[in-house]
Amino acid sequence: MPHVTVVEGPAGNPVYQVGQKSFVFFRSRRPDAVDPVTGERYDDVIVIWVPSEDDKLALTQDPDSPFFTTPHFDGHLSVLVRGSRIPELTLQELTEVIQDAWLSRASPTRARRWLAEHGPDATKA
Repeated sequence: MPHVTVVEGPAGNPVYQVGQKSFVFFRSRRPDAVDPVTGERYDDVIVIWVPSEDDKLALTQDPDSPFFTTPHFDGHLSVLVRGSRIPELTLQELTEVIQDAWLSRASPTRARRWLAEHGPDATKA
């Protein structure tokens, strides 16, 4: 995706931004994302922005989906996914989620330009 910068988060974690707005970032261990069996905090959680609450629900409502959320993210247009579960996604699914995240955070001009260059179905490729 164009105009992407990677900055270092407070814990040294990568934060992907477009126009100084984060659209993907890697979280450090937090008490709201833990293994339900062991109680251990996940160390591989990735936060990905979504365009709408409907998109968030579509990604997180299936308990078998690698995407999830926590009460900490209630009202926040993002989903969580463990890095260890990324292989459960097809390249097409992952590409669509990342493109949608970028589009949800890019300026309207950048988003329109990108969509014009790649077609209206670009995020469904």
